[in-house]
Amino acid sequence: MPAMYLMVIAFSAASCNKTQAAPATAAVAPGQPVDLTYAAEKSLPAVVYIKSVTNSKVQTVEYNDPFEDFFSDPFGGFFGRGQGQGNGGGRKRQVQTPKRAAAGSGVIVSADGYIVTNNHVVDGADELTVTLNENSKEYSARIIGADKATDLALIKIDAKNLPAIVIANSDDVKVGEWVLAVGNPLGLNNTVTAGIVSAKARTMGQGVSSMIQTDAAINQGNSGGALVNTRGELIGINAMLYSQTGSNIGYGFAIPTTIVQKAIDDFKKYGTYQRAMIGIKGSDVSNYVDVEKEKGNEVDLGTMEGIYIAEVVEDGAAADAGLQKGDVITSIDGKKLKQFGELQGIIAQKRPGDKVVVKYLRNKKEKTATLTLKNEQGNTKVVKNADVDVLGIDVRPVTDSQKKQLEISYGLEVLKVNGGKMKDAGVPKGFIIQVVNDQPMRSFDDLQEVVKDAKDQMLVIKGIFPTGKRGGFVVYLQNE
Repeated sequence: MPAMYLMVIAFSAASCNKTQAAPATAAVAPGQPVDLTYAAEKSLPAVVYIKSVTNSKVQTVEYNDPFEDFFSDPFGGFFGRGQGQGNGGGRKRQVQTPKRAAAGSGVIVSADGYIVTNNHVVDGADELTVTLNENSKEYSARIIGADKATDLALIKIDAKNLPAIVIANSDDVKVGEWVLAVGNPLGLNNTVTAGIVSAKARTMGQGVSSMIQTDAAINQGNSGGALVNTRGELIGINAMLYSQTGSNIGYGFAIPTTIVQKAIDDFKKYGTYQRAMIGIKGSDVSNYVDVEKEKGNEVDLGTMEGIYIAEVVEDGAAADAGLQKGDVITSIDGKKLKQFGELQGIIAQKRPGDKVVVKYLRNKKEKTATLTLKNEQGNTKVVKNADVDVLGIDVRPVTDSQKKQLEISYGLEVLKVNGGKMKDAGVPKGFIIQVVNDQPMRSFDDLQEVVKDAKDQMLVIKGIFPTGKRGGFVVYLQNE
């Protein structure tokens, strides 16, 4: 794995490409050649070409000239000239971004026009055009739902009787099984490549996890395309490749259909992905033991398989069930765990409020616990798409320890700043929002309501930094 970090993760989106997938013939006797023509023939019609257009916009950018104040003001701003723009030449200016067009692929998953693709294919698009492979008809598409962490999106076109692909259960896929990747790599439309499943449950950094690894050639332009088995059934959505050059060197990765199917259902029902959290940080037991041995420490956990818990998140599902740092999770819902990616793959199929049965070792003794999974806000509610998405942040109510440390009784901690209006206003990760437009913020629902009711599309935010310093921000919900 250390050598892996030297490689570049290249998302497979490229200008003017498509991606497709195809089914193959029934199983043949061991040792006999595999005929993949059936798989290619059946899956190609279900893959579409997606063109994404981002219109020209005026954006405010920061630039830095350390000598600007001294040449424009001989006193370097000493008497107040240039105040708010000085500080070593830091200034803002408006620039006109060019109109951009890019392309990728998608897979038709229902005859009435639903198409699954990668989030990075449609992210930021002002216009989406879908071209069918069968008859080259073009349709305008709209986004039903999208999720950056899983890198999945669901779009819809107004059409009927489309050639939808059959979705298989990726849990049934075996390492060594023949597969096809179909798409439009490097501008070569309707390209089919063959290979095998090289590994399963690969963890690919932050976000996308439990991936299917294949040596079927996947290059830039395969984004959103289909990975299919020899029966022509969808087993994954091609998403990325590992490469030192940006082109295929034998390592491609697809999002398994167990996650894809859940994302489709969530997008249709809620408009957003329902992410369940188990509330731990950890690693494979084998990796943990190896690291400790390098430090000269002898470790005996009673097993060399499973998930070592390095940290239990406060008020999370695992903490509520009594799991502790140093425990080793050996199975979940009866499924034995060997690596962290397997745990991530199982949890990715769950929703907040779902219960899972976990077996774990503590001091080499087996224990069992039932966990109620939570969402990113620390509760079990299903999250629905709301106007608050424009803020671009994830929040949760402050913990008891934060209340005690900061001497507060309520507030929402900013867990992530993903972009959006909060980032534009300079709200940092860790800031605790207490009051918005004179309304106390005790829950995520409070934030949703105040965003919906905001007068003049403006939020006046007051709160406290992790250091205890109080501060505030003004957030404009619409572009000026």
